[in-house]
Amino acid sequence: MDEARINPPQETGRPMSDTQTNVPTPLLTFPPPAHNVFLGPGGLRPGWRIFFYLGMGVICFLILSSFRHLIPSRDAGYLWQELYIEIVLVMSSLAPAFLMARIEKRQFCAYGLPLRQARGKWFCIGLLWGILALSVLVFLIHLTGDFSYGHIVLHKFRILKFAVFWGVYFCLVATFEEFTFRGYTQFTLSRAIGFWPAAFLFSFVFGALHLIGNVGETWIGSLCAAAIGLFFCFTLRRTGTLWFAVGMHASWDWGESFLYSVPDSGEIIPGHLIRSSFHGSHWVTGGSVGPEGSVLVFVVIAAVWLAFGFFYPARGPESQAIS
Repeated sequence: MDEARINPPQETGRPMSDTQTNVPTPLLTFPPPAHNVFLGPGGLRPGWRIFFYLGMGVICFLILSSFRHLIPSRDAGYLWQELYIEIVLVMSSLAPAFLMARIEKRQFCAYGLPLRQARGKWFCIGLLWGILALSVLVFLIHLTGDFSYGHIVLHKFRILKFAVFWGVYFCLVATFEEFTFRGYTQFTLSRAIGFWPAAFLFSFVFGALHLIGNVGETWIGSLCAAAIGLFFCFTLRRTGTLWFAVGMHASWDWGESFLYSVPDSGEIIPGHLIRSSFHGSHWVTGGSVGPEGSVLVFVVIAAVWLAFGFFYPARGPESQAIS
């Protein structure tokens, strides 16, 4: 009888060597190319996440905006159509982020816009800072003799009606622009290249789109948009929320378009409050761009940046949720 069957090898408690087991040592393996392109150590790469987020946003916008024609356009109906489009833009920026939050297994508030703070202190503080900063800028232009406040052209109930309408409208504009450029996209890219590199990139894109997409915009106005975008990133870093930026953005636009009735990125809205006028150098007044195209805007931005840093200093590690 076979001896090995009579006397089987005894367990020694030590693992057998590769030479004993005659099992070849596995060769070094590499992940398939698709893994390198689409997936990284943290799962789907940030670039693809942003691509899918923006793609879903575009699809959502195309579907919802197709219902615009259901709103009558006669008389002031086109203003309601414009308001509807801003609602669609907000939905097209927020809804994909909610879906991505589920996919990425994180809270939506991680993207800088906690919904429970929508009417909180940072939004209200931002409203105050925006209207004060713009008022200082307009007053500086007035001191040069290049701006006249004019007189009120709306009366009674129409003042309240247009003030509320444009207030809601510019809150929607601010929510869409701030979340699109400094919300999900900022959070996602920051995890790949760091907060400030991502902030500089998206602020540059924000300014460039102002130059491309607005009639009457100039390179100074575009540079102003990029600079104020960087300031909003700074406030996001300090506060951990976008609500200050949303509030300041909304009240700045409302003050330009309705309260002081000056061009905003080259556009003058109907239903503005006063008949103001510029008369002087475009370098000072901003010309067709409005105060955002004035060289004095950079003085105001610098002052606001320093003031915010003074009143809201960093407390240990900055509280920004985006790392």
